Amino acid sequence: MILTVTPNPSLDRTYEVPALDRGEVLRATAERMDPGGKGVNVSRALAAAGRRTVAVLPLGGAPGALVAELLAGQGIEVAPVPVAGATRSNIALAEPDGTLTKINAPGPELTAAESESLLSTVRTQIHAQVHAQVHTQVRTHADSVAWIACCGSLPRGLAPEWYAELVARAHHAGARIALDTSGPSLLAALRQRPDVVKPNAEELARAVGRPLVTVGDAVKAAEELRTYGAGSVLASLGADGQLLVSDAGTYFGFAAVAAVRSNVGAGDASLAGFLAVGGEGPDALASAVAHGAAAVQLPGSVMPSPADLDPSAVTVTADIPLDRPLTEPAS
Repeated sequence: MILTVTPNPSLDRTYEVPALDRGEVLRATAERMDPGGKGVNVSRALAAAGRRTVAVLPLGGAPGALVAELLAGQGIEVAPVPVAGATRSNIALAEPDGTLTKINAPGPELTAAESESLLSTVRTQIHAQVHAQVHTQVRTHADSVAWIACCGSLPRGLAPEWYAELVARAHHAGARIALDTSGPSLLAALRQRPDVVKPNAEELARAVGRPLVTVGDAVKAAEELRTYGAGSVLASLGADGQLLVSDAGTYFGFAAVAAVRSNVGAGDASLAGFLAVGGEGPDALASAVAHGAAAVQLPGSVMPSPADLDPSAVTVTADIPLDRPLTEPAS
């Protein structure tokens, strides 16, 4: 069982529009409403793959109730942490060429008590699983808390060190941590040695304080994050593929995509694919690439199911194209 933690979840509305004309009335050709937030998306992708997952998240107001309802409808167990503020609502406008314009609301400001309640709920979920295993004397891969995926930005009221505290507590309880965040929150958490971090190219560049122009630049930056404390680095390079840098070696994976429909949640789908097959090594990277490639070809933040995956289109190699320029250099 994979636990996900999303400190700043959302209710996401995606509208497909013919073109984004500023100042005009836009008529959508399609619309979707999904539970959102990076950890929530990881849970949705895991559930679509038939894996058990529990989503821990603060929820408040009518939007929060709707997020819980939508997650339950997708077969996802929810461990809600009630908060006074209303869960944020986000809007995304998707154009036919794949261009996406997003409006992300700030979300509620959590109190110190709500922050501690969120941490305590994670601990309770871990201990509940351990107790269930001891009580039944059954320890299977499907029922153990193998990973906790901590994902997304922190809401107002939570200090940048909040993820670091969560990593420390999770490790103390015997769980492995996959962390997908950026900026000061990422740098603070590295000191607690998360097992995997998953930056995109822009986040990787900001973390090391220099631009990334080639795949080789990204490899060096990932290696630097490991010196800061990351166990492994799974880096998304957009259309150029993904990197995995770990004790077991460095691998590069990519897949050809016919057309990009929406990149919302593609990185989250990648992380779900990575964790679903163990969270280490080239096979996990291949799964991450397959899930990410499938996600960008789906509307809104729809997560791919096994039927959407095309493993035959994925290439993973230890022969890293270090001099290959990045399609979108990161600064």
